[in-house]
Amino acid sequence: MRRLIIIERNKNKLQVDTLAKDKKTVVVAMSGGVDSSVTAALLIEQGYDVIGITMQVWDPKITEVDGDFVGCCSLAAVEDARSVANKLGIPYYVLNFYDLFRQSVVDNFCREYLNGRTPNPCVVCNRKIKFGALLSKALTLGAKFMATGHYARISYEESAGRYTLRKARDYHKDQTYFLYNLTQPQLAHTLMPLGEYTKDEVRFMAAERGLRVADKPESQEICFVPDNNYRNFLRENADNSVIKPGPFLDLDGREIGRHQGIPFYTIGQRRGLGLAMGERVYVVDIDPAHNAVVVGPEEALDRTTLVAEDLNFISIAGLTGSEQVQAKIRYNSPPAPATITPLTGNRVQVKFAAPQRAIAPGQAVVFYRDDYLLGGGTITGSG
Repeated sequence: MRRLIIIERNKNKLQVDTLAKDKKTVVVAMSGGVDSSVTAALLIEQGYDVIGITMQVWDPKITEVDGDFVGCCSLAAVEDARSVANKLGIPYYVLNFYDLFRQSVVDNFCREYLNGRTPNPCVVCNRKIKFGALLSKALTLGAKFMATGHYARISYEESAGRYTLRKARDYHKDQTYFLYNLTQPQLAHTLMPLGEYTKDEVRFMAAERGLRVADKPESQEICFVPDNNYRNFLRENADNSVIKPGPFLDLDGREIGRHQGIPFYTIGQRRGLGLAMGERVYVVDIDPAHNAVVVGPEEALDRTTLVAEDLNFISIAGLTGSEQVQAKIRYNSPPAPATITPLTGNRVQVKFAAPQRAIAPGQAVVFYRDDYLLGGGTITGSG
């Protein structure tokens, strides 16, 4: 039997004595949830030599709330992943990515809010941690592939000479929005076997195989913010010396109140403003240069254009001119018809056929053609 033999484990740095170096060796990123557990089981059944690895990216004592599972790095999650690995009879390890995660994901999360933007930590984590550091570790250990429990479909298109990413069969669970940053080399070494299944089918397969996580509920929170209160997290982890009260402005630039600090507000927010206006008002803009939060009526949230930067393309090599696409400005928004036009500096203008609500700088905008994920970028502004 092909086996991974660890001869030294010091501060989670693994040195390898032997590891099969063939196309059938795969590291599965195991979060302790049903999706990654079934991923491991399916790959074993397909003849792969599977190794389970859980990334410890945050303090497990912080990610426990009354003993409940609240994230992929809690002690309960590790125990569930270990139990599944034992049930499947595969090697299992926990690797410490805490420092890299803190620098790449958490610090960026805080910095973006301090700059008046709304970050997307899952996109950054996929780019820097899961498909960056963990995939690199898997290849270093001699594995041919890394596999995840994402709902998406990877294939190689001979006509284009490129790996492509398509929406999952289960549109309600499709996670391609978070994966637009994947590169061609990363896709070449990544497996996502759940793309052809629905969530109900995955739970059934877990129960059928006797996996204890078959009915485990999903965690919806940011994994390092256990109570889902990002404002408290910023108070405890961000540079509070730069968080200062400032003016609430109306659309005409008149001061109508005072806010607590721009990191505590997001585009589209209505509750918690503390303004007695006699009508509903929403955060429609954040001006970090003047430490101001602009509010207005709901219709002021509707915008038809945006600019995005830091682009990455998957199904196409890039833009040579304007393209007609379907674009999403957040994970739970439906794709909307839009025209994307390249700009200088790896930027693009996106013009929607119909106004979009609450376009937030810092979030991702992702482009599709039918089921194919073309690519995406980070929103810098709207108009």
